[in-house]
Amino acid sequence: MNTLQRILYVEDDPDIQAIAKLALEDVAGLTVHACSSGAAAVREAVAFAPDLVLLDVMMPGMDGPSTLAALRSQPPLAATPVVFMTAKVQPSEVSHFISLGALDVIAKPFDPMRLGAQLRAIWKTRPSGGASS
Repeated sequence: MNTLQRILYVEDDPDIQAIAKLALEDVAGLTVHACSSGAAAVREAVAFAPDLVLLDVMMPGMDGPSTLAALRSQPPLAATPVVFMTAKVQPSEVSHFISLGALDVIAKPFDPMRLGAQLRAIWKTRPSGGASS
């Protein structure tokens, strides 16, 4: 699919989740399925079939990197682009998240009015337009 439409958003903080979901749906016109834990995301991701996963790094239980690994182990999600969202944005941390397979990292706090545009810009950078070969 060439157009970014469906976002699986994984964020344990209910206030941040609500703000980002509102921004992505009402401002950016995207369809968002929000999960408050990595375990919920792993359970619900295949059925939702996201174009992209927006994933918080620091969560209780399964953190972002563990959630990414679990999502990657499910064949329908193995190539789904993932973007981490975190306050940990030192260059070494960003490099680490990219090395885990993330397409990019969005810094917290984020600008809700620009979040959809940021994701669309990142979406355009995915290898081979996101098509699997």
